[in-house]
Amino acid sequence: MTTTPPSDSPPLLLVADHVAGAVHLLTLPRGELLTSLTGRHASEHAGFLALPGDRVAFVDDRAGELVVLAPFEAVRGGNPVAATVPVAVPAEHLAAAPDGRHLVVTTGLGRNEEPWSDLLTAVDLAAPGGPYAVRVRTRPGEPGAAVPAGTPGTSGDGGPLAVVRHREPGSLAVHRHADLLAAGPGCPPAGPPLAELPLPDDGHGDAHDPATGRLFTATGAGVHRTRCSDGGPTVEPPLPWEADGRSGGRGYFLRIDVRRRLLWSCLRGGPSAPTAWPAWTNDAWWHHLDTGRTGRVELGEGLVFRMAVAEEHVAYARCHPDGDELVVLAAAPSGAGRPTVAARVPLPPMDGAPRPGASPWDGVQRRALAASPGAPWVAVSRGGHGEIHLIDAASGVERARPTLPTPLDEGGRLALLVPGDGAHLDPAGR
Repeated sequence: MTTTPPSDSPPLLLVADHVAGAVHLLTLPRGELLTSLTGRHASEHAGFLALPGDRVAFVDDRAGELVVLAPFEAVRGGNPVAATVPVAVPAEHLAAAPDGRHLVVTTGLGRNEEPWSDLLTAVDLAAPGGPYAVRVRTRPGEPGAAVPAGTPGTSGDGGPLAVVRHREPGSLAVHRHADLLAAGPGCPPAGPPLAELPLPDDGHGDAHDPATGRLFTATGAGVHRTRCSDGGPTVEPPLPWEADGRSGGRGYFLRIDVRRRLLWSCLRGGPSAPTAWPAWTNDAWWHHLDTGRTGRVELGEGLVFRMAVAEEHVAYARCHPDGDELVVLAAAPSGAGRPTVAARVPLPPMDGAPRPGASPWDGVQRRALAASPGAPWVAVSRGGHGEIHLIDAASGVERARPTLPTPLDEGGRLALLVPGDGAHLDPAGR
């Protein structure tokens, strides 16, 4: 199902309060509440996935459903929920094919100490009779996922592939998406993959470039590259984390900047203990997908995790006992020049923020980020306070600070939506 946003539709901000069980939709730039969906506990780890037609998908971890939203329908006064389909939970990663029709959902730890679920869900949103999903077994862990378009040499009929990134032992398992959908009832094993390529055991972070068919996996040794092409998947030399005379650290996520054809991560270095997080070092790492140029930009010490891609900038939120900030980088267009720090915007403290000497992950407030390649703003949450800061990326000035009806404990998840912004060209949940 595709929809056409109203021609005068404002940009929207989608806010998931996964703890309280609500999804809010706000108009921008004023941040007025348009509507709320209650009883929806979006998977914080799998995040939001942009789909063609200005749709957005997420996994409701409590209901065990993939939810597809057409957010701009709410501008017309309509129902923003376009489709739902049952999937296995807790969702770890969510990814789509370039057509936005075929998806996969992997399962991970959820609120458990050890991996326990081995279920993988294959989804067809345009199946005859309506959206359809099938669950199969792989192996437990913290698997990543991608759904590259197939070719006659890799999937037989050129249909999409389902690639699962496993850990311990590390590997990329390549399946036909159609084979997964054809599995029988009872959650049978997925069956032998078309190909299985070795990876380091510590893979964490995945990206897929539909323009080239390349898959990227972040590991301690660098960014491993695999290309799905005629004749089967092929391994290319990994990209090193070292650049610009800076070394050390590793990335735990990857994200594609569709406007500038850049691959981004954040490299964390310093002491390994979670309790020593104030001393963690952080560098923004970038790689131009077409020219091969790579670089690093120092961000500062503390907790830096996810990032967001805006029209002319990218942004990282940095938490530190001495004060939190939004670090905004000017992203050089078309691979020319080098990204540089354009602004450091102080953020008000959070009650219940991570403390020195304690883990920054459990029982604390955090910040979520969102931006759109079609807008000049960055949205950052203030966990526990129910607030969103809408920052003008070029000037560093706060444009609005909407307050939500729920507290956004643990920071929530955000997605900034602009009609036709091309965000679906990064086909992984964020």
